[in-house]
Parts: sequence; C-alpha cells; structure tokens
Amino acid sequence: MWIFGYGSLVWRPDFSFSEACAGIAIGWKRRFWQGSTDHRGVPEAPGRVVTLVESPGSSCGGVAFRITHEQRDAVLSRLDSRESGGFDRRDVSVTLRRPCASQVRAITYIAPSCNPNYLGPAPVELIAAQVRASRGPSGRNAEYVLRLADSLRSLGLEDDHVFELAGLLER
Repeated sequence: MWIFGYGSLVWRPDFSFSEACAGIAIGWKRRFWQGSTDHRGVPEAPGRVVTLVESPGSSCGGVAFRITHEQRDAVLSRLDSRESGGFDRRDVSVTLRRPCASQVRAITYIAPSCNPNYLGPAPVELIAAQVRASRGPSGRNAEYVLRLADSLRSLGLEDDHVFELAGLLER
C-alpha cells in the first residue's frame, strides 16, 4: 500500500514506512486553498495549507511512501488524526520516479471545497499576507510554505504556485 504526500508529509511524514520515492500525481495541481485552524493557524486566524485540485493536464509532485500490511492500520489512524481539519482520504494514481519507476494507486488526503475550513482561491499576494500573519500549534505558516518549497527543490520537483508564494515570503 502507498501513501502520497504533497504537503507537510513531503518533509515530515512522522509514520513508519518501508520505502519512499518521489512521485507525480497526474491530473492534479497543488494549491494553498485549505484553511488550517489546527496546525498552522487557529480558528480566529486560519493559516493556509495545500490541497489537491483536479486539473486535467496538470501534475503534482510529492513523495510516495510504501507501507506494509502490518503498518497499515497504525499509519492510517495517525494520518486520519493529523489530517482531520477538513481532509478526506482519496485514491490517486501516482507515477513513481526512478529508482522505483512504476505506477501505483496511493491514498492521499484532499480537502474538498465543501469542508468548513476551505478558503478557496485568492490572489497569491493575499495568500502570502495571510500566511505571513498565521501561526498555530505546529508553528509559523510561513515555515510550512518555505519547507515545502525547499523539499520540492531538493527532490527536483517543480511547482510554480509554491515557488511563487515562497518567493513572496522570502522578500
């Protein structure tokens, strides 16, 4: 079984896995459209974290983690708790990069637009201002963006939305 991480799981999976490989989810794009009231913000001042949005012709890079049958229940329980702020489990098709080089079905967590923490699209400058001002139990929202950008770069993965937001925060 595989878990696909495209946000904080890229740099902080905090669960047991038997293999990790960079991968691409085809037909999806990553966007800072989900409010975080439990990790990178608070209910009165939500931060912004990423979700996947269906987008034919797009792709989203991240990390796929293989978990064994014995690890499954503990890992899913941990992730269900971690991703409880509006995220639902979804199956996605992920193309693993070398050395794994195969296509797998993976579980990921996506925040649908109908969840109560969904913030939706906004100009990147407004997203940057909200991120700059937000902090929650897991730390500053800006740290989330910058660590994601650094991790994607180190994996050789491109994401214009993440990199543009990170660039605004670094100024």
